[in-house]
Amino acid sequence: MREAVIGGIILVTIHDTELRQAIVTAIDRAKHLSQSVMVSEVQKVEGIDPFNFFAAGRNRFLGERFFWQDPSGAQALVGIGVVKQVQTDQELGRFDKIESEWKQLVKHAVTCGEQTKPGTGPTMFGGFAFDPLKKKTGLWSKFSDSLFHIPKYLLTLVGGQLYFTTNLFCTKYDDIELFDTVYKERQNLLSAVNQKYNFSYPAIEKIEEIRPEEWKKSVTTLVNSFQDSNLNKVVMARELRLKFEKTVQVEKVIAHLLEEQKESFIFAFEVNGDCFIGASPERLVKKEETRVFSTCLAGSIARGSTLEEDRVLGQTLLEDQKNLVEHQYVVDMIKEAMEETCEKVTLPSEPQLMKTKYIQHLYTPIIGQSREGTSLIDIVNKLHPTPALGGVPKEAAVSKIREIEELDRGYYAAPIGWQDYQGNGEFAVAIRSALIQDQEASLFAGCGIVADSEAESEYVETSIKFRPMLTALGGNEK
Repeated sequence: MREAVIGGIILVTIHDTELRQAIVTAIDRAKHLSQSVMVSEVQKVEGIDPFNFFAAGRNRFLGERFFWQDPSGAQALVGIGVVKQVQTDQELGRFDKIESEWKQLVKHAVTCGEQTKPGTGPTMFGGFAFDPLKKKTGLWSKFSDSLFHIPKYLLTLVGGQLYFTTNLFCTKYDDIELFDTVYKERQNLLSAVNQKYNFSYPAIEKIEEIRPEEWKKSVTTLVNSFQDSNLNKVVMARELRLKFEKTVQVEKVIAHLLEEQKESFIFAFEVNGDCFIGASPERLVKKEETRVFSTCLAGSIARGSTLEEDRVLGQTLLEDQKNLVEHQYVVDMIKEAMEETCEKVTLPSEPQLMKTKYIQHLYTPIIGQSREGTSLIDIVNKLHPTPALGGVPKEAAVSKIREIEELDRGYYAAPIGWQDYQGNGEFAVAIRSALIQDQEASLFAGCGIVADSEAESEYVETSIKFRPMLTALGGNEK
């Protein structure tokens, strides 16, 4: 990489020698295999802000971007452009289908450069729908039930260093002119990174709760049905719909989340003009080589307006039997799923508090050592959905949600994240999220219903959970 400073602006130029040769190699391989071959080149870079990189892709690649930052802020991935989609609407075996297709794509890939760090080189980003068997509505029509994007250009922050990945696919009909096209496009993108962008909120014209009274009635009906069923817990979710004066600028929402929701996974996934975006405090699973990390997050209460009120609320949560029981369901299930895929599993004996800006949760971390041959997608499959978003027993709870919940969850409460070609990656549970569609946005929130739940208090809990995304979209905090 080379940097030049002109008029106070850093212009980044990436060397091209390895990429040019890799393209030649890939074209030859494509001719031999009679199939397209991926090329992936990684270089260390400096002076590129991940948010600015995302914004720089707006003009040329709007609708083909993703953004990811973990709660520590130490790892970020930003993808611009899409060279390949890995997807399926297959209802059964969808995790295996995605895993199989991904392995086929990277099997013959030509890689070069700094390819050793997690989240560099061939990497895909995306997620899975909560329940592929649920009747579809038009809300999520642009998203396949399982969908991942391989980005054309990927900026990765890891270990305090930035890496720039260029991905492309070569066919037997291509020639070296493909390099010239990619090189020019890449430099145009990089030259836009240091431009100043001015994003703003459009006025909100309408905030509409989708059938709140019907939702409360469903909760009451559900509670009354527990006595005659084997259900212990079912998570019920609802929707808040916002309408704006103008098109929502995703960048403004991300900027707000980065500033106000630092304890969360910040994600945005653009698909055909729509954008699924959120700030989730809940990790589903992270895999680094053989180390596996998961999070049990269930049971919540509001933050206090003073330090003392916040402390009292937190202590109340730690001693609340309903929330402790709900949390233990999640701990037991995730521990069991981890033990099926890991050699060794460790976790603390009691939950602690995780505090975000508006909500505090009961939190238990779990760490494991994966068994040989166990992939990240295997573990995602075992863990989804956790009792925190589905219920207990799992299959019966999901079936009940399918039956009585009006909401088409789509990717809400489902796994979203990334995996690289070395098997490293991380998935969050896509809560505290919204689906942005031009001048409208749907916000989603849910809560765990158990035998002693009361509809009005659960309704209030979901209202609190709407707040992170409502304020990120320019709504009132109150």
